[in-house]
Amino acid sequence: MLIRTLIESDIPCLQKLYRYLAADNAEIPLREAIARWELLKSYPNSNIFVVCLENIPVASCTLVVIPNLTRNGMPYALIENVVTHEDHRKQGYGRAVLHRAIEAAWQAGCYKVMLMTGSKQSSTLKFYQDVGFEQSKTGFQIRRPKTA
Repeated sequence: MLIRTLIESDIPCLQKLYRYLAADNAEIPLREAIARWELLKSYPNSNIFVVCLENIPVASCTLVVIPNLTRNGMPYALIENVVTHEDHRKQGYGRAVLHRAIEAAWQAGCYKVMLMTGSKQSSTLKFYQDVGFEQSKTGFQIRRPKTA
């Protein structure tokens, strides 16, 4: 198992991996995906982390480090798009990629790391708790209205 940040040649595999987030998750054109990844990397200490087996990503998460004007200017981090290929679940890859992202957040001086899940499955909630996250706040979201 190799844990590293995403490289450009991983993007097609990553887009296939993202299908496990939601079955209707459509791939975006490769050139556009590369441009969005480059934009993400332009935010200091932000990136996509992957667990690779034989150089193929099987688990991933995105880390975004956000500058802050409170907490003595210490940034905070958001983890999103946590996914493990269904053939490789329950083998520690999701936990490993999350630990690597959390470590990167601490190295960036973050005072906290947040994530949200839409899952209500007790196994998913337990997974995040076992990694070290606690359900301590109430999350809210608003989604962009669908255009007609």
